[in-house]
Amino acid sequence: MDATDERTILVAEGVRKIYRSGADSIVALHGLDLVVPQGQFVAVMGPSGSGKTTLLNCLSGLDEIDAGRVLVDGLSIHELSDKERTRHRAREMGFIFQAFNLIPVFTATENVELPLLLAGVREDDARVRARETLERVGLGHRLDRRPMELSGGEQQRVAVARALAGKPHIVWADEPTGNLDSEMAGAVIELLGELHREGLTIILVTHDPSVAAHADRLITVRDGRLVEDKLLEGPVDEVHERAIA
Repeated sequence: MDATDERTILVAEGVRKIYRSGADSIVALHGLDLVVPQGQFVAVMGPSGSGKTTLLNCLSGLDEIDAGRVLVDGLSIHELSDKERTRHRAREMGFIFQAFNLIPVFTATENVELPLLLAGVREDDARVRARETLERVGLGHRLDRRPMELSGGEQQRVAVARALAGKPHIVWADEPTGNLDSEMAGAVIELLGELHREGLTIILVTHDPSVAAHADRLITVRDGRLVEDKLLEGPVDEVHERAIA
């Protein structure tokens, strides 16, 4: 697919990442290429230490790269200044992590509206959007609760709402169900699936085949290389077994 295709939201070309410590260096990503259409749900799997999180961080602009380029909505994000890239992430992207990263003294509403305020949204508008998004993820009855008053699944729903409140074009999720029991994990991944069906682009890192099974596409990473890339039409267990072999 051409990088200028209007349906293409993400293009990675020859992305290389090297971690250095003293005289030692480790190549974490080896010239990776990837194209993701708008609205696709992509799961990224692979053994521990394979480069899954590094891939997510480099493609989203959280980490620098050593070679190649990454285009998000046609914009080469690693050519931006740190300030410009931060502004672009706030405007175009949402992030969900394994650790909920909620501020303990803030209510659910305040946790969701904070990044909106930092992005320059007016206070009244940020409050309305935060409450609407929390209602959207099923937490309309928990708007004024602090994280310690919420279950793990509810906390992750707050994190999902925080990622969505800015109306991003793409959401990056790194093991978003890793700290949840199976029932709570199922509820969160069903929510992400529902949002995807409404048109949201999702790039999700997971070790769990049952989570990856909700995606349209499975990318398998091993030793910093993309070793398999396929559209999903059924269970992913067989692919996962090959990936960790």
